[in-house]
Amino acid sequence: MRRWSHALLALCAMTTSVIARADDVPRIVTKGDRHALLVDGQPFLMLAAQANNSSNYPAALPDVWPVIERIGANTLEMPIAWEQIEPERGTFDFGFVDTLLAEARRRNLHLVLLWFGTWKNTASNYQPAWVKLDTRTYPRMIDAKGERHYAPTPFAPATLAADRAAFARLIAHLRDVDRQNTVLMVQAENEVGSYRLARDHSPAAERLFQAKVPAPLLAKLGKATGTWTQVFGRNAEVAFQTWYVAQYVDAVAAAGKAIKPIPMYANAALTAHATGWQDPATYAAGGPVPGMIDIWKAAAPHIDVVAPDIYQSDQAEYLGFLTAYDRPDNALFVPETGNATSFARHFFAAVGRGAIGWSPFGMDATGYANFPLGAPKLDDATLEAFAANYRLFAPMTRIWPTLALDGRTWGVAEPNDPAAKHAQVIALGADWRATVTFGRPQFGFDAPVGNDPLTGGAVIAQLEPNTFLVSGIRSRVAFDHVGNGKPDDWVLVRAEQGHYDPAGQWQFERVWNGDQVDYGFNFGTRPVWLRVTFAKLS
Repeated sequence: MRRWSHALLALCAMTTSVIARADDVPRIVTKGDRHALLVDGQPFLMLAAQANNSSNYPAALPDVWPVIERIGANTLEMPIAWEQIEPERGTFDFGFVDTLLAEARRRNLHLVLLWFGTWKNTASNYQPAWVKLDTRTYPRMIDAKGERHYAPTPFAPATLAADRAAFARLIAHLRDVDRQNTVLMVQAENEVGSYRLARDHSPAAERLFQAKVPAPLLAKLGKATGTWTQVFGRNAEVAFQTWYVAQYVDAVAAAGKAIKPIPMYANAALTAHATGWQDPATYAAGGPVPGMIDIWKAAAPHIDVVAPDIYQSDQAEYLGFLTAYDRPDNALFVPETGNATSFARHFFAAVGRGAIGWSPFGMDATGYANFPLGAPKLDDATLEAFAANYRLFAPMTRIWPTLALDGRTWGVAEPNDPAAKHAQVIALGADWRATVTFGRPQFGFDAPVGNDPLTGGAVIAQLEPNTFLVSGIRSRVAFDHVGNGKPDDWVLVRAEQGHYDPAGQWQFERVWNGDQVDYGFNFGTRPVWLRVTFAKLS
């Protein structure tokens, strides 16, 4: 294994040099089943935060930046609404985009832009009035009774043409004014699909639903020819809607990518659970939810990532969604998650899996709170739960994703299931195992009782076969050798506290020994990195 402990950034540059280009547009690369977002030719971890929906005006920005800076985010996710940039047909206004870019650059921050176009939370609220009110030209879905549904239909060529043209103008503007690539990614639409109706029943949709499933989708899924009902059974309606919604979003993304090939993603308003069949009437049917990701991959090749908006704080449920979207053909990215204190711990599980970014939602001081999905208010204790994580990883935004791309990173969040007994076990390859426990004093072997509130987590990276980089918040980490030989033959040689400098060099601070290691490696609320080395007794 490479010696990751020295000059990591130099190694990163060497690893990616074959695909680096001058004036690099950010892009996603894959190595095995891991992925990385390349920024300036090197892996980059987005420590992100998303503003509230209506913070996308210059007057609101003074209430945004203090929160972004308080938690130490390096990337702001900000909506750009169709109604905002094209209030009248063919008349465009990019004033807010330019203000946002200028103010982000002054703060040395990156941006992710969220296109609120045809869909926002499945509805048409962010369409311009000239689109929204003209349902003859830009129709909504029709239900089985023939009545108009609230959600836009994917079977409206005029809506698609207008949306695609506006999005292309936005990306063309970015091409012209953002050559330094302050914007890292763009979200195409927002939480697409429809609630309470699995599919459109308009005449055009009915004809297509009775027809054969398109051959490219059958080939992708390895299924025999047939109608939607014959091929998909009880999932026929939602599979049908998903295919055509995804194709619509892909057409919008393709128009933008033809102008500037920036990474684009589609976010999902999730099902209640990551696995198992669920009634399409209970979730945003048509979106890239678990169970429909393969259809999205077939229908939307210009969408680089499908990403979960996770608002379930339960550790097992959260992990289930991370597992669903962490795929060899899909980079893991959590563009929205709750901003209550209990969500901060899930950051560790996401980055341990190699997530390219992670972002709590509603991170501004405009006074809006999406409680109970998030915190009732952003008090200092709530902000500090996220700030502690981001302070820990601030020096690691190039180093950690480089390690993750090599497939040698792990992370866990504190469980809330009593059966887990306040512990998580990580298999570190074939030879090592780590046990992470929560709610223990730093001294002694008292049983873990969990933290109140639930904020514990830990991350580990393997630097060499018997050397690990480890850190955490409110947790204890213990290593065990599980390979050949007796476990007691392996001893701790050295536990160094230190940090990486901007050149990627490890800088030694002090050695942990005695009380600091006799009971495992205990991490409190102060961000600390340890490099621990083990060896076998002769």
